Amino acid sequence: MIQKQFKNLDEQVEIFKSKGLVIHDERYAKQVLLRENYFFLNGYRHLFLVSETNRVFKPGTTFEELYSLFLFDRSFRNILFKYLLVIENNLKSVTSYQLSKKYGYRESDYLRPKNFTSAPERQRQIQDLLKKMKRQIRINGSQHSATQHYQSNYGYIPLWILVKVLSFGIVSEMYSILKNEDKKEIADAYHIDVDVLGNYLPMLANYRNLCAHEDILYENRTQKIIDDTVYHQLLKIPKEDEEYTKGKNDLFALIIIMKQMLTEEDFKNMTIELDNVIQTLNYNLNVIKIDTVFDKMGFPLNWKELAKIERSVDENA
Repeated sequence: MIQKQFKNLDEQVEIFKSKGLVIHDERYAKQVLLRENYFFLNGYRHLFLVSETNRVFKPGTTFEELYSLFLFDRSFRNILFKYLLVIENNLKSVTSYQLSKKYGYRESDYLRPKNFTSAPERQRQIQDLLKKMKRQIRINGSQHSATQHYQSNYGYIPLWILVKVLSFGIVSEMYSILKNEDKKEIADAYHIDVDVLGNYLPMLANYRNLCAHEDILYENRTQKIIDDTVYHQLLKIPKEDEEYTKGKNDLFALIIIMKQMLTEEDFKNMTIELDNVIQTLNYNLNVIKIDTVFDKMGFPLNWKELAKIERSVDENA
């Protein structure tokens, strides 16, 4: 097995130059590489390459232009992460309210297996999830201030407190094993179909974790595909073989999901913030165009129109 050898900053700069990247200020480039990591920055090279077989940079590509895409992805990721946390908090609040109202506020009440679906094929998953949640109670009962307060003063931790220390993934999985009537109560809060929300939640959890760990965002594709929505139709997204070409398992699919789960005000604010970083990137691009980045993201050119569509359109569709 061939092993990768350590390369110092001078060697990293030379590798970039050997592949055709224009570096006007080597001192600046080394500072960036030291702060950001050559491997992570190099992960953004693909749009600037001549082709997948001729893996050198397009003539005129500068270090600054490559770095601008890296910074764009970071800013875009940070904005989405902020609003994904809003959705996560809202979901936890709605879920804990519904289950506490129906099953009680002590963990001995709301963590009973009979509170969940009776489907035989789900019983092992229910037991596994309950173990995960009880483990969180044991771990955070003494470490987290809110859980410690309830544990010490009342002898139990209500679900509306416990959800603060549960991951988005666990809450998403918990939704999948709820009784249908409980799923409906939660989905109705967003005016979304029960099964559609069940499809959305793992995708939201996936993107939430991707953003939290600073993975490359703009070109990410998910295994799950969202159903066609009225938004695909109103934005006139083109079809190929009767399937929409954008907004299905790409970054724009996430935006469509967030449109349905954020308040109108939050979504409009997010759109403004995202557009600002897009405009900054557009200004810094030279060798490639913003349309190329949009295509990789699955964004239609009229993506901002999504913020102008009333939610009631989707609810009545």
